[in-house]
Amino acid sequence: MPPTETNAIRDRLPRTTDSVEGTMALGARIAQGLPPGAVVALYGDLGTGKTHFVKGVAQGLGLPPAEVRSPTFTILAVHDDGDRPLYHFDAYRVQTPDEFVELGFEDYVHGDGLTCIEWAGRVAALLPADTVPLQFHHVAPSKRRITLGAPNGSEEVVSDCAPNGSEEVVSDCAPDDASSGNDR
Repeated sequence: MPPTETNAIRDRLPRTTDSVEGTMALGARIAQGLPPGAVVALYGDLGTGKTHFVKGVAQGLGLPPAEVRSPTFTILAVHDDGDRPLYHFDAYRVQTPDEFVELGFEDYVHGDGLTCIEWAGRVAALLPADTVPLQFHHVAPSKRRITLGAPNGSEEVVSDCAPNGSEEVVSDCAPDDASSGNDR
């Protein structure tokens, strides 16, 4: 990924969101800084905001976020009515990376859209070298922390990408709004 896009993402992370709307707003902002063909790997436990983040990505691409649902059983959802396509994968039920290959994963990854993969650790061997890894963490009942970097020994990526160790709390769509909600 060109340095401009990488820096745009680094400047937005780490972040703590205090609502579903805040997580979606962060997804929309990050989507606007990603080039066609970008792959975003999403890591985190159930209920940490991965799907809401993808709803925000959809919104950032001009797609209706209400149509985005986690494709847990179908593994792939294609949303192509926006500025560019969104390929939303969920590897939660994937037993082997071969299942992703059979879906045509490589065609989507090298396409003109943006690819988001929930539970990306299950298909880590297939991810392109320039994949943007994001970790989602529970901070409190309505707060989530989103950091740049992959789990399993890739912590040096997180420390290299954190801007001055600073962190901004994202509340709803406008940083000045102070509403809270449950973010899953």
